[in-house]
Amino acid sequence: MNFGKILTAMVTPFDASGEIDWNATRNLINYLIANGTDGLVVSGTTGESPTLSEQEKLDLFRFAVKVVDGRVPVIAGTGSYNTRDSIILTKQAENAGVDGIMLVTPYYNKPSQEGMYQHFKAIAKSTTLPIILYNIPGRSVVNLSVETVIRLSAIHNIVAIKEASGNLDAMAEMIEKTPEGFSLYSGDDGLTLPILSIGGTGVISVAAHIVGNEMQSMIHKFQNGDLAGAAKDHRTLLPVMKALFATPNPTSVKAALNLNGIPVGGVRLPMIPLNSDEMASLQAILNTFEEVNI
Repeated sequence: MNFGKILTAMVTPFDASGEIDWNATRNLINYLIANGTDGLVVSGTTGESPTLSEQEKLDLFRFAVKVVDGRVPVIAGTGSYNTRDSIILTKQAENAGVDGIMLVTPYYNKPSQEGMYQHFKAIAKSTTLPIILYNIPGRSVVNLSVETVIRLSAIHNIVAIKEASGNLDAMAEMIEKTPEGFSLYSGDDGLTLPILSIGGTGVISVAAHIVGNEMQSMIHKFQNGDLAGAAKDHRTLLPVMKALFATPNPTSVKAALNLNGIPVGGVRLPMIPLNSDEMASLQAILNTFEEVNI
């Protein structure tokens, strides 16, 4: 199943008191759809999901489904290291009308490959929704092996993976050995083009908040055989992509949105806002990018 080329891992806008800002959320959703986003991932870690209550997550799912109104797929982040809780939230997300779910590898407690297989299988069995796996060993500590991904891809509603291991050899093997129609998305903005070149589908992106249209242009050039143009776009976009991860995610991308006139507020603890030096560095990179693209 293909949800599109660029799914944006959407930030969660907060007001001055740290509560979800629903008007800003509506504006952000509409802005993203108008600027290169083929689908939205709501309440992922970029959306500060570990700081959101279960009720806030459900409210976000319902609100996003209502505002999107069928224009693009809405993917709900429902994964955790608690299989039972993930099943409950997944069922609630399905009832809220989302189009799919994303499940991160169970973090902290370091389950075995068989444990992760059984975890994802149990959640998949609880829902009719299509599922995107999310492998990010640099943060969850565990790595979902190629063999486990291949096993999981045989489950009918596990249809894709967001792969953020950085291991292109492993990704190529996943693409080669999973069923036709199973999609591999980059979990790193900077690897979007390399992953497309080995047969990947696209990217689940943070940078698309800021450069969504430019990323779509890069992908379009690649698909239409303008490899030199796509490569040039890739090199031009890299400084922005790196700048958005110069501080703990999503502090930089929220700051960049605010600087660009898309108010999303601040972050919840334990994240903290950018300091003056970090803000100046981010602003300089955004300014340079704008000058290059005028």
